[in-house]
This record gives sequence, structure tokens and C-alpha cells, in this order.
Amino acid sequence: MSAASGARAAAAAAPEVPAQWHRVLTLLADVSLFIGTRSVWNQAASHRLVLAAVISVCYASILISGVLTLTVRRARSLARLDLVVLLTAITLALCTWALNHAGGDEAVLTTQAAREMVAGHPIYGQPWPWLFHTKGVALTATINGGYDFTYGYPPLAPLLTAPLLWVGHGGVPATATATLALIAGAVVLWRMLPTPWRSAATMVCLGFSFLPTYARQGYPAIVALALLVPVVVAWPRIGAGGRLGAAGIARAACLGAACAAQQLPWFVMPFLLAGIYAVRRGELGGRAAWGVVLRILGIAALSWLLLNAYFVVHEPGPWLGGIALPLTQGAVLHGQGLVDISLYFTHGSDRLDWYGHASVLLAAALLGLFVLFVRRLGPAATVLPWCAFYLATRSQDGYYLMMTPLWLAAAVTVPLSDFARAWQPRPRWLTGPRRRPALVGAVALLVLPALVSATLAVSGRPPLRMDIRTTRETTGHTLSALILRVTNTGSAPLTPHYMLTTGQGMGKYWSVWRGPATIPAHATATVELRAPGGRFPLSVKKSTHIRLRAFTADPQTLSTRDVQPAELGVRPPRG
Repeated sequence: MSAASGARAAAAAAPEVPAQWHRVLTLLADVSLFIGTRSVWNQAASHRLVLAAVISVCYASILISGVLTLTVRRARSLARLDLVVLLTAITLALCTWALNHAGGDEAVLTTQAAREMVAGHPIYGQPWPWLFHTKGVALTATINGGYDFTYGYPPLAPLLTAPLLWVGHGGVPATATATLALIAGAVVLWRMLPTPWRSAATMVCLGFSFLPTYARQGYPAIVALALLVPVVVAWPRIGAGGRLGAAGIARAACLGAACAAQQLPWFVMPFLLAGIYAVRRGELGGRAAWGVVLRILGIAALSWLLLNAYFVVHEPGPWLGGIALPLTQGAVLHGQGLVDISLYFTHGSDRLDWYGHASVLLAAALLGLFVLFVRRLGPAATVLPWCAFYLATRSQDGYYLMMTPLWLAAAVTVPLSDFARAWQPRPRWLTGPRRRPALVGAVALLVLPALVSATLAVSGRPPLRMDIRTTRETTGHTLSALILRVTNTGSAPLTPHYMLTTGQGMGKYWSVWRGPATIPAHATATVELRAPGGRFPLSVKKSTHIRLRAFTADPQTLSTRDVQPAELGVRPPRG
């Protein structure tokens, strides 16, 4: 044997050295487990000593894993450490759930729906106001002056929660379902990613504490996320060669099941199907590509229909209204998107409807851009759909961050090269020597309607002018009544619903005790408002920002007046 052959044999026999970026990724995942762990240990140390001991062992695991991550010599050893970090993250997630499992409004609604379903009662269109008397369960105020007390999601989450009703009272069964679903999704993503990238799944799904927090609130979107994970990993290869195979069929079924868990998958599904069609058409031609997409769509629809069949038969009208409720309920403004301009930076808008129009138009524009430039935008199919929510009236951060593990799955397993031969529609007017200006014009035409709608929304003016005439039964810390002078500056009669807020969120509505409920156009009225529950607590901190808000439903408007504490009889502390 020659010296060169011997060197090659020795190199082949030598253990593979892990890449430095793999070490860094494992270390980051390990470090992310520290976030929030101290507060959980503090809880456990006071009354759950067994859990405190388990969390202390997790601390030891994090420290030892950190040392070994930087010192092991073999890639196989580092891969085993990735597994240790995952198991540590799962243990911490379960310990945290054991200490904080009451859940919020999503949890109690899902659990109640599961209980009603087991009892043979309808679950859609049924108000359950008593669920919201529990401390920590938030109310969803609607723009018509009421609150939404009904279940407004597809039925898979209650179906999965039903076998866990024995776990506890309140929203505990739903939080257990969501937490187990998140752990399952993390394990599936960890297993499906290439070995060096697996710790990224641990970090995104179970580290940083934000997704486990949503799971402990019982969000059905976490169940949908777990089902979307196997769909999104290497999704452009679904139907390669014109065949789905067992794996493709299973992934299509998971897509339908995800759509039966929560409404967010409804928005990503068109992007995935459009991308699969473009890739398959570039590979097989148009007819075969349609065949693949229709088979995926048929299997997903069958999966979705099977999970909804019982409710379609027994309560078709309420079921349809229930699963469409987040789109039709008219909840008040909330979130971290463009709507903050009307909520916090101006005094409202008489064109709130245009936020909804802008969101729908942007979603359609993004899908059009995705189809038009799929070779460039293909890997972003799991991110683009959520951009539309930035313009919506409910633009909460949960709509973005709860699906971030899908971003990771696409970043690792969906490279740009998968779309190199994908079909892109190029009609005659988008080709030729003026191709670039034509494409720029096409982009502008797609996006412009959404931008115009958003501009109309933020530039609206508050239609009501409100002045506080006097207050009643003020103690300096509580308020029982307000007397307002309200002027309708608009050209249509308005029926306002009033609330007083002292923070970034919304509060409960005040009832109109005296005065007209509807104020005619260009008219002024005096109204007396009574605080919800008879008393409204007021903070006396100097930094408290008090706002008087009035919502109307038809048309949808918001009028806001900044209130000084002195106007309410509140005396801030000196200094």
C-alpha cells in the first residue's frame, strides 16, 4: 500500500471533528434554557421541593453541557449533546407547566368546548360568560360594545383536549394539550433537521421561554404549529417525480389537520401550494404539476373534513360561524402593528374598516408577488403570510412569533436552489427589453391598493369630541361615574361605547346610565357613564397614561381623549 493510500485510510478512520458553528449553535441552545428558569425555581423552592430539585438538576445539565460542547472532539459526541440539551429543555418545559398551568382565555374556552362536546352539547355559538370571572382570564371586547364569550376555532384542539379532562379544572387540560403538542413538534423538528442544525429546533421551540408560555396559555395555534412542522420541512420536494408516496400523503394529511386546529394555517397553505405547483411545473410540466397539487389539496381537505364532520352534521350553521369568528367578530384594536398609530399616536380614526381592507389586500398582494418571483421568494413562504397581519386591526405579536419554528425549518431545509427551475408566470408584457420596468410596475400595482387602504386608515380623524364635565363618588383611587359632553363631528349618527384605559390594553365598557345611546350627526349630547362593576380603580402614578376611548361599530371608528388625573379627581403623589 502506498503512502498516499495509507494517509487516506488513516483520514477515513479518524473521528470527524465537529464544525465550530455546530458547537456555537449547541451552546446557544444550551444558554437559551437559562431564560426564565430562575423564576420557575423560585416558585418551586417555596412549595414544590421535588420540582425544585429537578430544576436544579437541569441547571447542572446546562452547565455540564456547556463545558462538553466546547471540548468534545467528535461530531458524534456533539450530536449526543444536542439530544441532552433537548431532553433538558423538555424537562424544564414540563416543570414550568406543572407550576403554571391555569391558562388564559384560550385555555378555558378550549377546555369548556371539550367538556361540552363530551357531554353531547354544541360547542359553537354558545356563550360561556362565567368562564371569564376567573382572575387572569382576559376578555375580548368587541367594537359593538360587548364581549366574545364563545369558542371561535376549528375543533381539533377540543378533540385532543377531551382525553385529558381528568388532568385538572379550569383551563388545565387545554394547557396540557398545547404543551405536549409543542414538545412533540420540537421533537419532530429536531429529528427531521440535519444533525448539526438540531439544536436550533430546541432553541426556537423550547428555549427563550416564549413558545412554552403560549403553550401554557392553551393556544390552539400551538397544536397547528406542531402539525405544520412535518409539512414545512423540505416542502418543495413534496410530490417530486409526480409521486406523493406515503410520506407525501402523511404530510398532506397533517396540513389538513393543522387547518382543523386553528385559522393561521389557512394563510400559509396557499403559499405552500403555489410554491409546490411552481416547482413541480418546472420539473414535470403544467398538467402533472396540477395533478400533484390537487392530490395534496384533496388529501388535506379529506383530513380536515373528517375532523370537522361531527360538527358539520350536528351544528352546521354555528360551526361555520364559529370557525370564521376571528375574521368576523369585530374585536377592538390591539397589537404591535400599524394600528398603533390610531391607538396611541393619534386620537383615533373614523376609517378603522380600512385596516381590515389593507390586511386582506396585502395578503393577496404577497401571494401574487410570491407567484411572480417564486425563484427568489420561495424560501420565504413560511414568513410572508404573517406580514399581512401587520396591517390588521388585531396585529398581535403571537401571529408572528408562534410560527417562527417554521421559519427555521425553511431556512435549513428549503434553499434557493430548490427553486432554480421553478415556473414563474411571465406574460408578454413582462418580457422583452423593458422587462425590468414592467416588473417594477407589476410590484407597485400589487402593493399599491394595500398601501392606499392603510393610508386611509391611519389618516382618519376621530368623529367624537369628548369633554369631561364632572365625576361622581371619586375617592382618589376609585371612580364610579363620569358625566361627558360628547359632540359628533361626523356626517352620520353614531352609537358609541365607552371605556377608560390606564395601560396599553383595553378595559371593560362603561354603561350609559343617562343620556342618548345614539348621537345624531353634528349634534352634542350629555351622557352619564357608570363604571363596570360600580367601581373603577385608578393608579396614582405620575407615569400612568389615562385614556377615554369611544368605539362605534357601524361605521367602525375610534375616538380617544387623553385624560389628566386631576380631571378625574385623582391627586398624584408629590415628588
